[in-house]
Amino acid sequence: MTKAIEVITSVQRRRRWSRAEKERIVAAALEPGAVASEVARAVGIDSSRLFRWRQQLCERTQVAAFSPVAIAPEPGTVPPAAPESSGTIEIEFATGGRMRITGAVEASVVSALLGVLASGKRRRR
Repeated sequence: MTKAIEVITSVQRRRRWSRAEKERIVAAALEPGAVASEVARAVGIDSSRLFRWRQQLCERTQVAAFSPVAIAPEPGTVPPAAPESSGTIEIEFATGGRMRITGAVEASVVSALLGVLASGKRRRR
């Protein structure tokens, strides 16, 4: 009677997935009718890893984009004959953020405020 003996000569290390492999697996999981957990199981990974890859590969970078601006007087007011040194600037971002500046403000302050709103980081109230 012979017995089979398996000799392990090296330590199994973590699998390194190339970006192309990750993209292929994520694309397969995003196909219509595909079940993410089944796709993950088929390639031998946890579904949490697949979701993490999807989040990393499909991450959208938010870039501040400016839209055309129309200057209109507030309803019920008569526009002044000469421009004044103060006014109101209201900026509404597609992400829902809104900024209103009233009065004379330095350009550096407006630039800093736009940077904070464009970054998407909001304080909780």
